[in-house]
Amino acid sequence: MDAAQATLSAPPSVVCQGERFRLYLDETTLQERIGALGDQISADYRDSESPPIFIGVLNGAFMFTADLMRTLSIDCEVDFYKLSSYGEAKVSSGVVTELKHIDAELQGRHVIVVEDIVDTGLSMRYILDRIEELNPASLKAVTLLRKPAAAKVDVEVDYVGFDIDNLFVIGYGLDYGQLARNLRAIYILDEG
Repeated sequence: MDAAQATLSAPPSVVCQGERFRLYLDETTLQERIGALGDQISADYRDSESPPIFIGVLNGAFMFTADLMRTLSIDCEVDFYKLSSYGEAKVSSGVVTELKHIDAELQGRHVIVVEDIVDTGLSMRYILDRIEELNPASLKAVTLLRKPAAAKVDVEVDYVGFDIDNLFVIGYGLDYGQLARNLRAIYILDEG
């Protein structure tokens, strides 16, 4: 490994909000899986009459949305939706608050919602229900991480990067009290 690669590699552990987290998914693993998702989505929409629009969910999915879009080999658009269900906590409050509406016209469009993580499913269910009311031509969802054990509502996610245990994760857009989003990899709370 050369000096430039060493500078960019993820450290084995980080401290955030006074707690230690250990490396869970490194940057290479993330980018390889995102590339595979991009290939799958591109293939699914290659013959579509109109380009899909990706709706990234802020703030957490901004990195994933950007990296996913760079892997696509099809035309596409992007817009963002901002919700809050965590605040400063480690677990979802169960109450979804809408902070930014979608600016784009979605009626008759192929819409793909992009989330960083689906755990309880409440935020994703809320978004899908709101967008469905706008009469899109089709509606799908993609998430980088999904926690099946944390699900409180049934929500279909069409494209999943990784299914993970019910772990508290940070990095690559995922935060702990708004910190750690800038980490290149994903870390889990080190309880050992």
